[in-house]
Amino acid sequence: MTIRVLLADDQAMVRGGLRLILEDQSDFTVVAEATDGVEAIALARELRPDVCLVDIRMPRLDGLEVTRALSGPGVRDPLRVVVVTTFDLDEYVYGALRAGAVGFLLKDAGPALLVEAVRAAHAGDALVSPSVTVRLLRHLNDVGPARAPLPRPLTDRELEVVRAVAHGRTNREIAAELFISLSTVKSHVSGIQTKLGLRNRVEVAAWAWESRVVR
Repeated sequence: MTIRVLLADDQAMVRGGLRLILEDQSDFTVVAEATDGVEAIALARELRPDVCLVDIRMPRLDGLEVTRALSGPGVRDPLRVVVVTTFDLDEYVYGALRAGAVGFLLKDAGPALLVEAVRAAHAGDALVSPSVTVRLLRHLNDVGPARAPLPRPLTDRELEVVRAVAHGRTNREIAAELFISLSTVKSHVSGIQTKLGLRNRVEVAAWAWESRVVR
């Protein structure tokens, strides 16, 4: 199976570097490159890539607007967007996750993490750069009151999974940590998303910090 990727960045050298890293993988192909936000949305809607790698700062429309247009709340059949940026700023990460991104990666994270983030997004998982995950999600815990209790409370096991997700653990890491199977983790994550009314594990992580499930 080939993973089809769209690159959106206004710098040709960055796009070229990302293409080299991704197409070094036998199952990756870059189907298009966009130089600004408007072009990114048009190409993504036309080509329906498996994963869109989107920079934050671009001409005409920034990466947050692109993410919101392609995968935000209310978008029918949303695409999977991973935001890739130089800027390690809280408001960018918070904005990207709220706009519907399934991942947030710093450009200096390295080739291996970039490849892992694309694979995670394609698999319906998510990845946020480990260097920013806890710090950037924790700030949600310091803003405003905790959310009201859930109409369908999470079980103790589901809460363990939520806490692991909030700390940036992958499904495999959660399975090893909790001594359960990978399929059981996936089942828990799916059930948690249904109970919380959330679309992906990144939103689950944000909910965990906002709701004081982790501190």
